[in-house]
Amino acid sequence: METLATAEPQKRRTADPFLNFLSYLRSLLFTDLLIYFYTAVCGTASLCGSAFDAEGRWQHGCARFWSRLILMTSGIQVRVEGAENIFPGQTYVFCANHPSAMDIPILFVSLPAQFRFLAKRSLFRLPFLGWHLRRSGHIPVDRGRAGAAAKGFEQAAQRIREGRSVVMFPEGSRSRVPGMLPFKDGSFYLAVLSGIPIVPVTLNGSREVLKPDSLHVRRGHVEVIIHPAISTAGLAANNVSALSLRVRQQIASRFHLAAE
Repeated sequence: METLATAEPQKRRTADPFLNFLSYLRSLLFTDLLIYFYTAVCGTASLCGSAFDAEGRWQHGCARFWSRLILMTSGIQVRVEGAENIFPGQTYVFCANHPSAMDIPILFVSLPAQFRFLAKRSLFRLPFLGWHLRRSGHIPVDRGRAGAAAKGFEQAAQRIREGRSVVMFPEGSRSRVPGMLPFKDGSFYLAVLSGIPIVPVTLNGSREVLKPDSLHVRRGHVEVIIHPAISTAGLAANNVSALSLRVRQQIASRFHLAAE
């Protein structure tokens, strides 16, 4: 398997402290600055184009172009397995593990479908970022009070039923440990509420190229495994925990523990 074959060379490259220092310096003085530049330019283009595209296709295209620039500049190669499990015109709820901030551009490049992210409602109130999220059609959810969260999930489910695929990270946040965090049931409640199939997605290697809370972007290989869809038809709220466990087991079945 490619990820196993490339793991050892990556370890050798980072074992030398001097080489590690040079890699960190390159990231700070070159890679990170270009990522900020790409974000500003592509984000502005996305906002401007949103005035002419109410469906969000232009914005999604800008996000994919932004992602390709980041991966190319960072020296990150992505191998995708299971793209044949995604059928054109079908709406999905994609559930992926979340080892790194690099997961977002990786998924934009890897998933052969138009999709939006679920994001905390508070992010939609921020200047520029909030404007971009709203104009791009990303879906706000309220994780605060139970009543507000339930209303937000119903609104989100309605938008998904209208044909808008979404990506969710059921861990709730990036994992600060090499393994996966426990899954939160909210993501699966939303999938059951919308009646849309869930597609488990396993990400391997993204933590090695960018650890959480780090600015050190490393070259490397990432593997994306798109598993067959799991139907939510006929499921109810009392099936959410079992569905969460099933999806987690599917993702974990191909997950490789990150080397520290």
